[in-house]
Amino acid sequence: MEELSLLQTIIIAIVEGLTEFLPVSSTGHMIITQHLLGVPSSDYVKDFTVIIQFGAILSVVMLYWKRFFHINPCRIFDQVPETESARPRWRTYGKRLLYKYDFYWKLFIAFIPAAVFGLLFSDKIDDLLESVTVVAVMLIAGGIVMLFVDKWFAKTAPDQTVTEKKAFYIGLFQCIAMIPGVSRSMATIVGGMAQKLTRKNAAEFSFFLAVPTMFAATAYKLLKLILFDNGMQKLQDNLLSLIIGNTVAFVVGLLVIKFFISFVTRYGFRAFGYYRILLGGIIIALMLSGYH
Repeated sequence: MEELSLLQTIIIAIVEGLTEFLPVSSTGHMIITQHLLGVPSSDYVKDFTVIIQFGAILSVVMLYWKRFFHINPCRIFDQVPETESARPRWRTYGKRLLYKYDFYWKLFIAFIPAAVFGLLFSDKIDDLLESVTVVAVMLIAGGIVMLFVDKWFAKTAPDQTVTEKKAFYIGLFQCIAMIPGVSRSMATIVGGMAQKLTRKNAAEFSFFLAVPTMFAATAYKLLKLILFDNGMQKLQDNLLSLIIGNTVAFVVGLLVIKFFISFVTRYGFRAFGYYRILLGGIIIALMLSGYH
């Protein structure tokens, strides 16, 4: 039995694609969207909102495929600098190989904190996914940060190099985003700017880091779904919904990433801060007025 209608699937997937890479919290927006659509917060629906992130991460890989796949180990010995010509061949090979895979290594280092925290607190995180109040409060708190983040780091001399230390610190910031409403994108971008990256470089590294993080979260949810609670039957019953959800999130994600990089490079994050505060305030006002 399908737990989401076709219209509900498309709307939630559009929201995922629109908000995953913006510093506004995709999880928070999907929780709000579910409430507005009257979708019950079942175990499958929670899994669905994580699984369709796979479509979104494919949009990152598609747009930045040269960064992810432009590796040619066969040419590692080409054009060896004179200072290295006298070194043993295996040392030169090792250095070039590490250089070629440095991109993946930095992403792995940044991914480690979220992997550890996610495994340790996955049940508590799932419980928070039902709380619109937490989402509203975190939207406002994050919005305030967005208002001032450009000013905080305006006088910092930019350094585009992502070292292992910087990658790890950005990964620690990403853990904050496990609280619904914080925004993984916001946390990692702020973390990147705190490590002296430019707005553009911080945003792009946030996109890159989304790939292993969201892939791991999707794989973990799928594994749990298959091994427990008659998961294979749920997947079969909702296969069309999952395919459509991932496809829609992929297409929308492609458009949003291009827009966001251009916008944030020119205008910064203040507009997202105002939006977060406004949305969080509206949610709290509705809740205080008795709307559930």
